[in-house]
Amino acid sequence: MRDLSGIVKAYDIRGLVGDDLNTDVAREVGAAFTRLVGGPAVVVGHDMRDSSPELAAAFSEGVTGQGIDVIHIGLAGTDMLYFASGQLDLPGAMFTASHNPAQYNGIKLCRAGAAPVGQDSGLSEIKELVGHGVPEFLGAQGTVTERDMLGEYAHYLRGLVDLGAIRPLRIVVDAGNGMAGHTVPSVFDGLPVEVVPMYFELDGTFPNHEANPLEPANLVDLQAKVREVGADAGLAFDGDADRCFVVDAAGEPVSPSAITALVATRELAKEPGAAVIHNLITSKAVPEIVTEQGGKPVRTRVGHSFIKQTMAETGAIFGGEHSAHYYFRDFWRADSGMLAALHVLAALGGQSGSLADLMASYTRYAASGEVNSTVDDPAARMRAVIETFRNRNGARIDELDGLTVELSDGSWFNLRPSNTEPVLRLNVEGVDSTSMVALRDEVLAVLRK
Repeated sequence: MRDLSGIVKAYDIRGLVGDDLNTDVAREVGAAFTRLVGGPAVVVGHDMRDSSPELAAAFSEGVTGQGIDVIHIGLAGTDMLYFASGQLDLPGAMFTASHNPAQYNGIKLCRAGAAPVGQDSGLSEIKELVGHGVPEFLGAQGTVTERDMLGEYAHYLRGLVDLGAIRPLRIVVDAGNGMAGHTVPSVFDGLPVEVVPMYFELDGTFPNHEANPLEPANLVDLQAKVREVGADAGLAFDGDADRCFVVDAAGEPVSPSAITALVATRELAKEPGAAVIHNLITSKAVPEIVTEQGGKPVRTRVGHSFIKQTMAETGAIFGGEHSAHYYFRDFWRADSGMLAALHVLAALGGQSGSLADLMASYTRYAASGEVNSTVDDPAARMRAVIETFRNRNGARIDELDGLTVELSDGSWFNLRPSNTEPVLRLNVEGVDSTSMVALRDEVLAVLRK
């Protein structure tokens, strides 16, 4: 029996190459996934990590061994795999460890139409099936067909955002040696955008910096280059290019919550009154602005499976998370950092002001960003925080996802435990920086007592 409990996560399969994730595991997961979703074919893509082609090939053997065909799209970003799954109406598998270091790899799975496969929607069944042994298929094996979908993907994205009338822009793009170096040239081809490329060479060892723009240290090179060349903005993608972070002309980071509000406003202009999803850690400016624009804000838990499920239930046109995941109904409810980036460029190029000026109206409050605390007993520390604020005058407490406390002055915080380590993740927002810092430090004092 093979135990996958160490690598099956909430939303994907991920682990150290060789020890946790190898060709035998990939082959068995491919067979189990095929048993779960059926045929007629599975679309498979992979990132630029050294281990990805071999793992993808082994997974494909598991699929074809169950009598199902494989359509192999080769090098791809995760949102390109979602595009292929949606466009071809087939289940899919993407080999990537996203922003994790080079020694990791993983598998992101989806059903036909890019529908998510997570712990509660298929991964548990795959883990169990592999653990008991996938039954051998005695019929004819499937075949593998290669198909290049990069051009179709780029054409589809450009068709969702009107960029024809924008003014010329100079944009620095930091691909972090990840998949944006493969996809950006095709997506931006023919647009009035001068791209200043950084680290476009595909290299799964990440020789320049980790492909994780959520860490401020990984934005330093981009910020310096934007200022050096006098660019209008900068874009930083993670390793599998499904998340995009934005900096303005001064190199200052633009909050993903502000990007969510901007894109929501643009999407609501196309469909007034539509629902827009936001997770509970995004700025409260997001639901305020959605309401002001005539939309219906819908609050949900953190995580793409919750976002996509709620989008399906409400028919929402768009959804955004604090982590720079952006979901589009017209993109099979899947997330695409590239599509969000095109919206930012369309908005910036559609007016004469700077990006900082444009985003000012979408940024209303002071946020702490995520502050992590390693603690001996996360549950006990969570209870201590609840007791501290339970009787606070005017405080409102909910436990939709971790602990969220909103105070009478409009400040709020969310505290969530990590799924994989003894860490509590704190996000705080205040009406101004003074109130934010005061609340952040008060909560941290309880956590780290």
